[in-house]
Amino acid sequence: MSKSRKETLLEQERFELKPRSGGGLLSYEVWGYREHGETVVTRYSLAYINQAVFQGDNGRVLGFDNAHGFHHRHFMGNVEPVVFVSYEATQERFQQEWLEVVNQVRGNKP
Repeated sequence: MSKSRKETLLEQERFELKPRSGGGLLSYEVWGYREHGETVVTRYSLAYINQAVFQGDNGRVLGFDNAHGFHHRHFMGNVEPVVFVSYEATQERFQQEWLEVVNQVRGNKP
């Protein structure tokens, strides 16, 4: 008899960024389960929220999630599907992209 998987909240964090760091809020919410010593992510939502940069979409400047049955990226009100490799790869892409946005907001264009 197989054991049923119980999805649990793995991570839920919110970080308020100081104005000199671009301002706004970073939000991470990750759901999943552990199986054979591995963590399996089933749902996630990563968001950079800053009403001073973008007022639409509740201030969500950038985000990645897999709600509505597909993996997608939000950027200033636009939504586009993304190819999903792994949660870790998505998290890394999110980190890189929000840092690029913050650098542009602060005038430090790469």
